[in-house]
Amino acid sequence: MSALYNRISNKELKARMLAEIEQRTTVSFYKYFILPDAQAFRDSLYRQFVKLGVFGRVYIAKEGINAQISVPVDRYDAFKQVLFSAHPALDQIRLNVALEDDGKSFWVLRMKVRQRIVADGIDDESFNPANTGHYLQADQVNRMIDDPDTLFVDMRNHYEYEVGHFENAVEVPSDTFREQLPMVVDMLQNDKQKNIVMYCTGGIRCEKASAYMRHSGFENVYHVEGGIIEYVRKAKEQGLALKFVGKNFVFDERMGERISDDVIAHCHQCSIPCDAHTNCKNEGCHLLFIQCQNCMQKFVGCCSQICQDELQLPSEEQRARRVGRVNGMKIFNKSKGLLQVSVPIPPKASKNIP
Repeated sequence: MSALYNRISNKELKARMLAEIEQRTTVSFYKYFILPDAQAFRDSLYRQFVKLGVFGRVYIAKEGINAQISVPVDRYDAFKQVLFSAHPALDQIRLNVALEDDGKSFWVLRMKVRQRIVADGIDDESFNPANTGHYLQADQVNRMIDDPDTLFVDMRNHYEYEVGHFENAVEVPSDTFREQLPMVVDMLQNDKQKNIVMYCTGGIRCEKASAYMRHSGFENVYHVEGGIIEYVRKAKEQGLALKFVGKNFVFDERMGERISDDVIAHCHQCSIPCDAHTNCKNEGCHLLFIQCQNCMQKFVGCCSQICQDELQLPSEEQRARRVGRVNGMKIFNKSKGLLQVSVPIPPKASKNIP
């Protein structure tokens, strides 16, 4: 019987992945459907994915499945057969294949059972996530984006919107989906007569958001089928003009797929045009922020001089400083006017630190 959890260190697994010579495809998918026994479904699918060499993140709940994974190219057809036959609701499920992909997006398979496949904070028992808005194909998106009676609403986080979005899209300024849902309802109370088009990276957030908008009294609600990933793929196939500007943030090692040549964001340290996300090299911080090459060299990949100084300390002292430290969301958010991370605690500021 295959082990139901990984037991090898991340460092070793990443080294193995980087040493691989076989090609991989990065793909994402999701589906809302009822799973009476999410744990049993998870365990069965985990065994089969391990045999196929699948890496990535898979979240399973009673409301469905959400996955971002990489699959060996020579086993891609076998993977589809396994997935399509895992449950009747997954037969011929849409798979969003990455636009820019070197196959090095994941190095381990993590499959978890959660309360929800997307944390939404909704506790209203009458809410039906299946009562969604209307799907929009790429050509329909392009027609509606120029309609003055239509609003495009970005249901991604601030740091995703910052580097790329549909032309003139409305930002819902928060970094959690659960905060965005009531916020967008409040923001658009005076626009109920307009067409509301919601979108996200791969479709999972905007599909649930469209259902929540309908639940909240909005009638003319739409969402982009397959999100930005599917829109761009279809638009390129059909020779359509791309209405998405900048880079599409993705939640794997790549941290972004280039959609247009426009760089609409700025380095968070020197403010020059830049849309390259990174994580602060100081393990006691690990802030997600935008950093240009010059600042990366100047600060050695750190978000601040404080973190750079701490990174130069002996490993034991770095670990001692991290004891008792409480970081924030670890996201740089200009909409909130500060770095969402606590300043490193001075050596004598806590009794937990020598």
